[in-house]
Amino acid sequence: MGEPPESLAGVSDVDCTGTRALVTGSTSGIGREAALALGRLGATVLVHGRDADAGRAVVDELAASGADARFLKADYADTAAVRDLAATVRAETSGLDLLINNAGGLVRDGRLTDRGVEYTFQVNHLAPYLLTAELVDHLEPGARVVTTASAAHQGATLELDRVTRPDGGLSAYSHAKLANVLFARELARRLERSGRSVTSNSVHPGAIPGSGFTRFLPGPISEFAGVLERVPGVTSVAEGAAALLVLACAPRLDGVSGRYFTGQRPSTPAAAATNDEAARDLWEQSAELVDADEPLADA
Repeated sequence: MGEPPESLAGVSDVDCTGTRALVTGSTSGIGREAALALGRLGATVLVHGRDADAGRAVVDELAASGADARFLKADYADTAAVRDLAATVRAETSGLDLLINNAGGLVRDGRLTDRGVEYTFQVNHLAPYLLTAELVDHLEPGARVVTTASAAHQGATLELDRVTRPDGGLSAYSHAKLANVLFARELARRLERSGRSVTSNSVHPGAIPGSGFTRFLPGPISEFAGVLERVPGVTSVAEGAAALLVLACAPRLDGVSGRYFTGQRPSTPAAAATNDEAARDLWEQSAELVDADEPLADA
């Protein structure tokens, strides 16, 4: 076995006792490893996913390490399920110290959700946007919001009129990941304007064949990615989880907000991801698409 994520992130000595963390998409891949690491550091962990059996397995592993944990099931393609997830978190915790918006995926075929929204955009952007909106006033002072983005956002341009048309594949995924970076940036701006001591950052955790993500890719690419899992130097699941952990609990990032990270280091996203007007448009139209009051509207 290699080094655990908390060791790779340099946070093994961080005490997360008393930290209440929700890690979405934590039944597999980097979300699972980040959730387990947070539990080992002492956090109370809310595990999220669609597979109840996989969720219970993560909770059992967390419990075996002495952590307090619970599994919460929600399908990110269903806005009602996302609202129910937020309501459960609010009912069962007195506040939230860490929200890791990690759930997402790439869908090969072009299809719409029941709300008439392109599936990849719904799962990768609108669901975490709505979850964050529902929980923003439940976040404690000093809380951190971490959003898993991707370097795939580079080359994309925000086109909000496309999200109600069937789409799919890498183009739709790149568009959704651009939305992730813009969302995290706009959330940081609005939190600061509203005087909230809550931070928001996004991260590209690396190209991680072992995360299971490659099951969404076209056949030949997926098969090639399976070979990559055995190539030295490719980002491991533990290294990807370490990128999440740095943003989640590294003391050196106290107060750091509105940044984009590649792995464990801050970096510069594509120019389209720094467009403040696009970020505001995305924020406002996202509220309309999920039929929600615009969060932090006064900011």
